[in-house]
Formats: sequence, C-alpha cells, structure tokens
Amino acid sequence: MSYLLLVPILAPLVAAGLAALLGWRRLTAYVTLAAAFAVLLSGAILVHRVESGAVFAVGHLLRADSLTVTMLLVMGTVGTLATWASVGYIDAELRDGHTDRAGAHLYAVLLPLFLAAMALAVVANNIGVMWVAIEATTVATAFLVGHRRTRAAFEAAWKYVVICSVGIALALLGTVLLYFVSLHAGASSAHALDIDTLLNNAAQLDPDVTRLAAGLLLLGYGAKAGLVPFHTWLADAHSQAPAPVSALMSGVLLSVAFASLLRVKSVVDLTLGTGFLRAGLLVVGLLTVLIAASLLVVQTDFKRMLAYSSMENMGLVAIAAAAGTKLAIAALLLHVLAHGIGKSLVFLAAGQLQAAHDSTAISAVTGVLTRSRLVGVAFAVGLAVLIGLPPFAMFASELSIARALAGANLGWVLGATLLLLTIAFASLVRNGSRMLLGPPQPDAPTIALPGTVAAAMVTGIILSLALGLSAGPLTALFQSAATQLGASS
Repeated sequence: MSYLLLVPILAPLVAAGLAALLGWRRLTAYVTLAAAFAVLLSGAILVHRVESGAVFAVGHLLRADSLTVTMLLVMGTVGTLATWASVGYIDAELRDGHTDRAGAHLYAVLLPLFLAAMALAVVANNIGVMWVAIEATTVATAFLVGHRRTRAAFEAAWKYVVICSVGIALALLGTVLLYFVSLHAGASSAHALDIDTLLNNAAQLDPDVTRLAAGLLLLGYGAKAGLVPFHTWLADAHSQAPAPVSALMSGVLLSVAFASLLRVKSVVDLTLGTGFLRAGLLVVGLLTVLIAASLLVVQTDFKRMLAYSSMENMGLVAIAAAAGTKLAIAALLLHVLAHGIGKSLVFLAAGQLQAAHDSTAISAVTGVLTRSRLVGVAFAVGLAVLIGLPPFAMFASELSIARALAGANLGWVLGATLLLLTIAFASLVRNGSRMLLGPPQPDAPTIALPGTVAAAMVTGIILSLALGLSAGPLTALFQSAATQLGASS
C-alpha cells in the first residue's frame, strides 16, 4: 500500500510534464483531470488502511494517516471539479481574448504542479519537507493569480507573494527552532523534523524554545490559511484568479495550510499542554471571523464576498481547533470537506457570471435563476452549504463545533462566534438573493455555460447533497484523525 503515497504527487507531476511538452490542449487538460481523480482515488483506497495507524513510504519521508487521507479526499474532490471545469473555462478565455496560447500553456503546467505541491504538503512526514511544499504552492499560484495579466491581477499576485512570503519566512524560523530543540532532545539530524520523531520526543523538547517556535508557526501557516494578521492577500488573490484556481485556493489550499498547523499543534500540545496554542488559535480565529463578517456587511463584489466567506470559515476552523476535543476536530474535518465542495460550486458559478457580465459587481448581476437555471442552482446550493443550511453537511459540522465549544467550557467564545456567524449569514443571504432572484435587466447578457463546467457543477451539487444526507461513512475517518492528532475526549 505504501506506493499509494506516491500517486498523489507523481500523477500531477506527470500531467505537468505532458503539459510542458504539448501545451494547452484537450489531451493535457483531461490528463490533469485524471491526475486529480487519481489523488481522490488514492485517498479513498487508503481510508481503511490508516485506521489502525500511520503508513510510511520512501524511508519514512512520506506518511499517511487519517488526517492525510482526509486532506487527500478534499484535494481530490475539489481538484477533480476544478480541473474538469478548467477545460471549458480556458477554452472560453482563449475565445474571448482574456488569455493567449502562452497563458493557457502556463496554466496547463502550473495547475497540476499546484496539486502536486499540496499533495506533498499533506503526505510529508518531515516538517521541513512540508514547509518546502507549502512554499512551492506560493510559487505556482502566484502566476495563476496573475493569469489574466491585467494591472489588478498583477497587483493581487504581488500582494499575495509578499504577504505569504513573510508568513512562510516566519514558519521557516519556527521550523528551524523545532529542529534545534529536537536535536537537543536526542533525535538524529536526519530525522529530527519527522512528525513521528517529534511526537515521540515531545516531552523532552525545551518548552521555552518550543513556545517561540509554536507562535511563529501559528503566524506563518496562519498567513497561508487566511488568518489574521496576514489575511489581506486573500480577497485580492481570490477575486483575480481564474474561477477554477479560486476554487482550489479557497477550497483546498487554505485547509492544507491549516492541516500543517494541526500537525504542529499535536506536537506542541504534548510539550506545553493545550493552553498555549488554544489561546493563540482563539485570538486569531475570533479576529478572523470578526473581520470577515464586518467586510461581508459592506461587500459589493461577489468574488471578494466569497473570499471573505472563506476567511470566516477558516476562522471558525481555528476556533474549533482551539477547543481541541475529538468532537471538535472531527467536526472541523467535516467542515473542511463540505466547505471545499460548496466553495467550488460558488466559484465556478461566479466565473461564468464574471465572463458574461465582464464584471464582478453584485449590482451588475440580477435574475440569475431565470437566465441560467444550472448556474443559479449551483450558486444557490453553494451558498446554502456555506451558510450552514440543512440538509447540507456544514449545518452538522457547525452544530458539532458549537457542542464542542460548550463542552470545552468556552461558552463566551460560542456566544461571540454565533453572533458573528449570524452577521455573515445575513450578508450572504442578502447579496445572494440580489443576484439570484428578481427580474433580469432588459439588457442582461446571456450566461454561456461550457459543457465541462456544467458537468462539474452538476457533480458538485450531487456531492453536496450526498455529503449532507450521508456523511456517516466518513465519521470513523474523522474520529480516527482526531485521535491520532491527540485530541482530548
């Protein structure tokens, strides 16, 4: 089974190599789609294998446990939807003159490289390799954010690179400090940053240095996850990136960065106890939800609206991680999966609305349900997922997070979070209803829908309903991940 750990990395790399040779064409686009599906398939096959413990490969360099498998399922699902939609999306971009053959070629190479880097981040057993993989995602996505080569796209790409590079630099310093304390705890230099080595030696790590490393890693990986204080790149990058890339960044990349933070948390909690990172996660989580909810109230751009929704949800994930119980971590993982699928739906629909109106202003879009039933339904279902309406899975995950916060004696956090989520809920409903309902304007353009985008939307709707109505088969996986991460009862 250990060879399966190589599939999520090698399959996208093969797709990237083929795209580099042949450029953008249907063949290379569908090979990338197959690579994304291979990531999903490898995660699905590994589900039962990791319930009893971690699986290693390549001399303990790669590791698969229940958290790894969960993230592979998220990555494979969203990646399949995004790469499927990319086929028609880039063809339309070429037809409408928003990109050229060179831009499409670069997109074809970078998209699978982005998938490979994220896959390496979640299967790495070494914290240093994980850091390299997270940094590689910045390099790949910076060019994808600037895909349209407009002034706004270039500004967003530079802002993304500068802010995330500061965050990654902090994470690097934190990683170096972890290496230092691991060596002084008796670990060999070759394996000092291995997750299993750090977990085994956690009790011997110097608490003062570990505390500093944990703070730096929280800020560093928090920047990549869209958490305060390094959150300002997120709205610009998501609003300028191609819709499938926005789906991957919002639905997967933010979660991959947070999964890296969960890895660190499992070590730090054994060394320092749960109080230190709990306090940090509560502060950044609550501030992130507060800022996101506040900006949603005044938002006039629908792609930025979706970006701030991602901030809100990652803040909630941080708050759940602060609770730290098995219920909280399991609910967090369900939330991540449901959010990934729901955010893919709304970003894919938003991409078609942007293409039709040549604008992302909420005021420019009305009567979507009347003008394009599938785009309207996809956008409506995605919003319903994101605001936590039943029967969708985020209703169950948010309810479970609320129970976990109450059980962890964090009632004041629960109260503040519910108030902020209510504000975000009202803002999303208000803006979403403006776009979806009401009569269309007399001069409203036709909303074109490429076949592959339509297929991805239909699949996303079905998956959202299926996960909401029957998340049961994944419950054991999420609970196993919580146990392996050292969550309390």
